[in-house]
Amino acid sequence: MKKFILSLSLAGLLLGASSCTDKSTSEANNAALIPIPQESVFENQYFTLNQSTVIGAGQNDELKNIAQFLNNKIEPAFGFKLDVKEKGDITFSLIDDETLGNEGYKLKITSNGIEISAYKPAGIFYGVQSVLQMLPKEVKSPSKVDNIKWTVQCGEITDKPQFPWRGIMFDVSRHFFTKEEVMKLIDQMAEYKMNVFHWHLSDDQGWRLEIKSLPKLTEKGAWRAERVGDWWSRKPQQEGEATTYGGYYTQEDVKEVLAYAKERYIRVIPEIDVPGHSLAALVAYPELSCMNAPKTINVGNKFYGEDENTLCIGKESTFEWLDKVFTEVAALFPDEYIHIGGDECFKGFWHKCPRCQARMKAENLKNEEELQSYCIHRLESMLKEKGKKLIGWDEILEGGLAPEATVMSWRGMEGGIKAAKANHHVIMTPTQHCYLDLYQGEPSVEPVTYSMCRLSDSYSFNPVPEGVSSDMVLGGQGNLWTEAIPTFRHAEYMLWPRGWALAEVLWSGPAKTDWNNFWPRVEQHFERADVAQINYARSMYNAIVTPYMENDKLMIKLGSEIAESEIFYTFDNTDPDKFSAKYTEPLSIPKDATRIRVVTYLNGKQSGKVISLTIEELKKMVEKK
Repeated sequence: MKKFILSLSLAGLLLGASSCTDKSTSEANNAALIPIPQESVFENQYFTLNQSTVIGAGQNDELKNIAQFLNNKIEPAFGFKLDVKEKGDITFSLIDDETLGNEGYKLKITSNGIEISAYKPAGIFYGVQSVLQMLPKEVKSPSKVDNIKWTVQCGEITDKPQFPWRGIMFDVSRHFFTKEEVMKLIDQMAEYKMNVFHWHLSDDQGWRLEIKSLPKLTEKGAWRAERVGDWWSRKPQQEGEATTYGGYYTQEDVKEVLAYAKERYIRVIPEIDVPGHSLAALVAYPELSCMNAPKTINVGNKFYGEDENTLCIGKESTFEWLDKVFTEVAALFPDEYIHIGGDECFKGFWHKCPRCQARMKAENLKNEEELQSYCIHRLESMLKEKGKKLIGWDEILEGGLAPEATVMSWRGMEGGIKAAKANHHVIMTPTQHCYLDLYQGEPSVEPVTYSMCRLSDSYSFNPVPEGVSSDMVLGGQGNLWTEAIPTFRHAEYMLWPRGWALAEVLWSGPAKTDWNNFWPRVEQHFERADVAQINYARSMYNAIVTPYMENDKLMIKLGSEIAESEIFYTFDNTDPDKFSAKYTEPLSIPKDATRIRVVTYLNGKQSGKVISLTIEELKKMVEKK
């Protein structure tokens, strides 16, 4: 991939904004794009859109569709649509410039109009996304906004993505999300130039895709007893208990989602997670089990290694069943890839299963890891016959990798490195950077989950590790597992702004990333999300409390992801504010103190939540290290 010369970014934005005298600060800063362009320069002039503005889409039907997309985006707030003609004030044009690739674009904005040019229509679409971001935040309003000028700052942008795979994985098994919610997520992804929607459609807690030849998968596998409370601490479903919680997508639903995604230049990759994570399938078809199939769908209770959730590889009928599933999946989803999972496959039941052991003996397999590899190899051949390529989580490396498999590396980067050096394409999605279900800040003020992945952790992600050819790394994605995410509003809270960080890393490339440049732009996008009524996390503002021992004495270090933050604290059980003690150096704990309270301020205003931790909690934090 030919690299563009890295040019002006935020400096250009600020220059144009500061020299403009007839614009408010908010309007002037609307050029703070995410992801940041490869090349950009801005001027202190503006183009104004009004009812007389015309979109020129030529005679190309695909460009006309993009013009309609733009109209659909602006009409609620504008109160009107723009005419679409062959020529206009906003022009779309395809040009013979292969250096832009399939998704790159050039954007030129003058006081007289807007020109978006690209080698392929996808580039035009992404140029439109940049224009939409440069309009005042009120463009995100779901209803008409009066008394505002719809202006776009003049300038030029030349831009294209660093990686072809820029994705979000959405787990709809642990909790079911409606077709409309899925499409809403796809829309939000498109705004930030993300192009792969990885749809995790099956797991132990629910089967979500209609398979017409196997109706029990959704009749039984899509429903469970309703539960609340902490995941893994729930009481198992009881015999005779109503199974009213869940849902699934009909194939017509899927076709609707696929069409919606196609309009936004987003690929949809289905995942059917096998041979592990198959408890819901075993409830529907118990004959696929090794020993004793579970009778009820898992509701969030502990089960791993106790209840079977792994398909029996010793039975040929299992592969006949898999062929039925993937025949319909392959016919329904147009993308070249199908994800087969392959992760966290408990092999204890295979070890006890006489059929699996017989299969191992017949195929000369040394252990259960090689039995899993045998399964993955057969799945790859199965998909190849259907014109599809296999993707699996990095556990598919165990026992030997299938010849043409693509590896999605989640347990750090090691699996991806190993696969890439063996000439397999990889998609990097390591937990420490890309797991969007993890804590984003101090756990005491966040929804309950496990482990930590801060916004700055996501932003520091580099998909290409040292010693690996960039040609083997397709890109990366954020993964949103939903065990502890029961609603779409909470899904948004976990996705944004970490998803924006990954979008910038994967589009702009690690060479363009600058944390001190990024977080002020995030603030601008918070305002836009507020107008759009999209939920997000403000965890980047919260204080980071780090206890440690020094000379057998408990000490406390305070910090923040935003270096400009001021941190204030109390030990006297009162809530801190900017008149409290200001943090300047590590703290020793006063005698008889039972609790520390901490708060952050930015630009003289409270920015973070008040964090309150007991001294005993701090001691336990040290012990866990």
